[in-house]
Amino acid sequence: MSVTELSGAPTPEPTPGPEPSPAATPAARPQRRPSPLAALLVRLHFYAGILVAPFLVVAALTGLAYTVTPQLDQALYGDQLTVAAVGDQPRPLAEQITAARAAHPDGDLAAVSPGVGHRTTQVVFALPELGDKQHTVYVDPYTGEVTGQLTTWFGSTPATTWLDDLHRNLHLGDLGRHYSEIAASWLWVLVLGGVILWWRRRRTGRSRAKHLLVPDLSAAKGVRRTRGWHATTGVWLAIGLLILSTTGLTWSRFAGENFAAGLDALDAGRPALSTSLSGGLADGGGEHQHGGAPPAAADPATFDRVLTVARDAGLSGPVEISPGEPGTAWSVAQTDNTWPVGRDRVAVDPAAGAVIARSDFADWPLLAKLSTLGIQAHMGLLFGVVNQILLAALAIGMLCVIVWGYRMWWQRRPTRTDRRALVGAPPARGGLRGLPLWALLLGVPVTVAIGWALPWFGVTLLGFLVVDVVLGVVARRHGGSAAPADS
Repeated sequence: MSVTELSGAPTPEPTPGPEPSPAATPAARPQRRPSPLAALLVRLHFYAGILVAPFLVVAALTGLAYTVTPQLDQALYGDQLTVAAVGDQPRPLAEQITAARAAHPDGDLAAVSPGVGHRTTQVVFALPELGDKQHTVYVDPYTGEVTGQLTTWFGSTPATTWLDDLHRNLHLGDLGRHYSEIAASWLWVLVLGGVILWWRRRRTGRSRAKHLLVPDLSAAKGVRRTRGWHATTGVWLAIGLLILSTTGLTWSRFAGENFAAGLDALDAGRPALSTSLSGGLADGGGEHQHGGAPPAAADPATFDRVLTVARDAGLSGPVEISPGEPGTAWSVAQTDNTWPVGRDRVAVDPAAGAVIARSDFADWPLLAKLSTLGIQAHMGLLFGVVNQILLAALAIGMLCVIVWGYRMWWQRRPTRTDRRALVGAPPARGGLRGLPLWALLLGVPVTVAIGWALPWFGVTLLGFLVVDVVLGVVARRHGGSAAPADS
């Protein structure tokens, strides 16, 4: 529910008919005034929706584009990524690596992902001038022939990397990451606030309760019909949008750092894998890594020996082999991101041909598991095509909710000649002043804590308060009054 309820209760529409006699006229029901908390929530939902919605539109459009990256990769790079025919037995990794090195003489051998099924083997070379990118050479595992090479970002093709950067930072680097963090920081607030507001509106009566999941189309047109679509669609999207907001925050710039620090403090992060033959911890286990700095030269024959040990240790499916520095173990990690995921890792002593340490996904702390699974779902990988379809539906649905929210703002505009305006007035002020003392004592520290954990939420909330105060001062000077808040 990413925009607004937007400006309070609708004005009842007159019903034509004969005027009843005074004796038959029932006593008018007094208009129910909203509680201070409800008035505050309506006003916050209004301002956050109006000001944050543009960020959400950009996030939805770029995220929608990212959902098709698997099909786009296949269309653009299918000849490199897949083989024409699956053979009986793959060629030794040493032979495939030698072919890749002949096609790409420069750079350190950073990692090798053996081809499985129709997938080609990926031989990754690191070069200082590429920064955090790599050159990946693709080899047909059944013939040993090189099928092509691409500049990749932790396994992602150029097209996927471009769309990933567009979604994360609009190709503006760290500056651009602020937009996505603002969107993720406020999305959960808008969703929860919208659900609460709609629940309050529909909480009584069987006919009202059903409109939590079905739009109220009793009104032929106008703001009530728009609000029905806006709110009910938001309810259907709520769980998915909350997941997107939470997972987006876990790898945002500032909130993501606080999240990682919190996991470390709770000892709930991804366990480290020891690759030191003397017992130290070398591999901290980030989501994007190739086992640390690559050695100056890795013997191609060692990859076959290490892979055999890892397979014997139970690491099935697609894996990535990362050579270690001299005197350290090599790491082998499962890279299957579809459900059920394969994320087990082992450290292998290449000389002794033995596993010296392992980290199984089943043994990870619960928060580390949920974080990993959530990120894969956010990227559309966890459930394959179904995951992509769900993400596309969430993006399109959120765009619709935003459009309906702005439409309500426009529909609530005054149309009288002496009060004509382009958009509706904001909900009434005063909700914060009317809160009981216990709500302030509880709410202020909680809000400050959330603002500290999610810095861009805190900064923008402070900005909303400043805007609200300025508008209040202007309204008082002009003797104006805001529209009544919804109840």
